[in-house]
Amino acid sequence: MAIWLLIAAINGFLAVAFGAFAAHGLEGRVSTTDLTIFETAVRYQMYHAMGLGLCAFAADRPGMGRANDAGTLFTLGIILFCGSLYLYSMFHWRPLVYVTPLGGLAFLAGWVMLGWAAYPKG
Repeated sequence: MAIWLLIAAINGFLAVAFGAFAAHGLEGRVSTTDLTIFETAVRYQMYHAMGLGLCAFAADRPGMGRANDAGTLFTLGIILFCGSLYLYSMFHWRPLVYVTPLGGLAFLAGWVMLGWAAYPKG
């Protein structure tokens, strides 16, 4: 439980910090489109920080190994999806657009895995 709760807290903190950076440091320095992309990354990072918090509590229960898998997938999604959007909005490195969907798939798989964790093994 402790590791997912720690990762959730770190990502929640980073989402708030990046959101503040977008609102106070990027506005007027990047295009409106780039700011929207950056804010999308912030929003998804916060959603999945909360999802990681759910994983922390679910993983603490007996037989909930799939919740650990969900946490891994959420973390991977944050790195790939949010990370690629943050970097793309700042540097416009075109190959990053191929990474973003992989992060989205990791998010989707993580939610499926967390839902699957609710069912007893058998």
